Amino acid sequence: MALINKPMPEFEAQAFHNGEFTTVKSSDLKGKWSVFVFYPADFTFVCPTELGDVADHYEQLQKLGVEVFSVSTDTHFVHKAWHDASETIAKIKFPMIGDPTGKITRGFDVMIEEEALALRGTFVVDPDGLIKVAEIHDLGIGRSASDLVRKVAAAQYVRENDGEVCPAKWQPGAETLKPSLDLVGKI
Repeated sequence: MALINKPMPEFEAQAFHNGEFTTVKSSDLKGKWSVFVFYPADFTFVCPTELGDVADHYEQLQKLGVEVFSVSTDTHFVHKAWHDASETIAKIKFPMIGDPTGKITRGFDVMIEEEALALRGTFVVDPDGLIKVAEIHDLGIGRSASDLVRKVAAAQYVRENDGEVCPAKWQPGAETLKPSLDLVGKI
């Protein structure tokens, strides 16, 4: 079942954030843009490259008014241990949510049931709590945070500019399209 324009799942979970354990509730995210970055497990191989890339782009996402949440089926305790042990993960300033029961992972439909791990899933959620971007990868395929920033900007632009759409490779400031009968067959 497609997740686009569906409400994000309701949840309450523990996270490691800025040296402390905190509680993250889906209800607290209403009215804000959010990005959820699911990954299989801490202390692995592709995962730190992706999370380090998101950490490097976190300031850009914050300027867009977005909070980022990384999620794996590890606990928040394991997230702290990984943060303390890895220079790459130590760069992370966003909350690292622990989902040991898999409730959030299942809610976003990225659980690999036979392994109790998450697929690589990235979700952009709008201020109404609706999923606007859903990108799911196999475990061996890493994601790009620079493209995530572009997708967030496009989702925000479309939300604020009713009737306009962003073409392929659109970047902020570039031309958009206004779908109409006049454009059919001319692009």
